[in-house]
Amino acid sequence: MPIYEYRCEACGHQLEALQKMNDPALTDCPECKQAALKKTISAAAFRLKGGGWYETDFKSGKQKNVHESSDSAASKPSSCGGGNCDCH
Repeated sequence: MPIYEYRCEACGHQLEALQKMNDPALTDCPECKQAALKKTISAAAFRLKGGGWYETDFKSGKQKNVHESSDSAASKPSSCGGGNCDCH
């Protein structure tokens, strides 16, 4: 379940709420009891990196994985077929 952040437009109180995506948005501030809560936009707290995640799973051919640096790509044998060999 995602964590949503809210801010009260009346008193400025901020809070986080663990809610299902189809749950209705909170409206009543727990501090001032007014119906002035609004969702705020925030960045995700983490990013999935490395092999095995969606960002790198569906690449084919000569496309490089996002998590690889030029050093790790250079250390692979020249016979590497972009995922068709045992060096990955």
